[in-house]
Amino acid sequence: MRRPGLWWRGKSTPAKVETYTRWSFHFFPLVEFTAIGLPVFGQVGAGLAVWLVLPLCAHAVLCAVTASKSLDWTRGTREQPVRLLVVLGAVSALLGTAAIGLVKHGPGGEDMASAAVPLCVGVLVFGTGTIALGVRGRQRVLGIVAGSAVYAGVMAFALGLDGRAALGTAFAVLLGGGGLTFTSVFSVWLLDAVYELDAARETRTRLAVAEERLRFGRDLHDVMGRNLAVIALKSELAVQLSRRERPEAVDQMIEVQRIARESQREVREVVRGYREADLGAELSGAQGVLAAAGVDCSVTGSATGLPPAVQSALGWVVREATTNVLRHGDARRCRVTLSPAGNHVVLTVENDGVERAAGQGATGGPGTPGGRSGGGSGLAGLRERLAAVAGTLQAGPVDGGLFRVVAEVPLPPASSSASPAGSSSGSSSGSSSDTVARSVSEEVTP
Repeated sequence: MRRPGLWWRGKSTPAKVETYTRWSFHFFPLVEFTAIGLPVFGQVGAGLAVWLVLPLCAHAVLCAVTASKSLDWTRGTREQPVRLLVVLGAVSALLGTAAIGLVKHGPGGEDMASAAVPLCVGVLVFGTGTIALGVRGRQRVLGIVAGSAVYAGVMAFALGLDGRAALGTAFAVLLGGGGLTFTSVFSVWLLDAVYELDAARETRTRLAVAEERLRFGRDLHDVMGRNLAVIALKSELAVQLSRRERPEAVDQMIEVQRIARESQREVREVVRGYREADLGAELSGAQGVLAAAGVDCSVTGSATGLPPAVQSALGWVVREATTNVLRHGDARRCRVTLSPAGNHVVLTVENDGVERAAGQGATGGPGTPGGRSGGGSGLAGLRERLAAVAGTLQAGPVDGGLFRVVAEVPLPPASSSASPAGSSSGSSSGSSSDTVARSVSEEVTP
């Protein structure tokens, strides 16, 4: 059985704001009934009170339906409910007119007046505030509020109320309707702003990825462009010389071979720099990014003294775990701990966004993207990187409502610490290229 808060915490921030906004307007019918309908039973007889409250309840339900469909329209999921807005306006005006009519022409005397006037003002106020959800434009909203107030005053005066009472009714509708209309407009604006900010964050993430791709492409072009042009020219020159049986053709091909090897080395360095991650920089960057996203992040431990190969592998763990917290979780706190354990170093990343991670399968683990077999590549890719340095990775929810990622990497002996650091990157990023280079060297070198 799902925990009580799992449904709510499983929603994204924009979805939470939208749910809160919708249920706020769905709660308004209860407010309308409680504030306007219930006092009627204490002011007039029970039989007459029922006939007054029933239309009020119908009006409250109509406001709730209109608010729901108007919010759908603001989110772009349905067309503008024009007919429903017109019906709500007409019903509000009709109930308001009927309520004022009962003041002069209905039974009950002053008791009826004390019940009917608030009823008239209430239906016009809630109707005006709900209609404002379904329109756009400052002038239209102001026109609706002013029109409701003018209608209330003119209608009250026409049905027999004195000038002061009619003016008071109009002012009450203007004040109440204006306040509720402002609430409606501000709620829509806030909801749109939250969705736009969420879209901007997604766009910023995509732009960062695109920028990194451009940087890599630019570096690769700078390295290979000139060398490939030289190789093409020297190869063409060698062809021409060999056709003329000139011995200089051999020298040109040797130069082509040298440039090709140099290009291979430079490309390997570019790829190594692109694929390696500095653990210290990743820890600092994760803390800054999570803090900017509103996640309280604490980092314990230092990467100083760790071999470059170990730092690179653990740096990728920090990067992937941070990405999952931002993209898939709804965490409020995250703790990153880097600590030695004998001849091993252990990196632990914990966050309290386990409910959504478990619900959507996004942070990893068995059966989830990033950790499922045959599925995502998040944790699977990390395990491959850690395997290159004999490391292990564990990920999953733990007690206390946390999701924990633990990476453990053995430290090389002090006497050979420089060897893994210097050779691991080359073996991980260029082992196949070295094999090709040796094969070409054996075939070409006389």
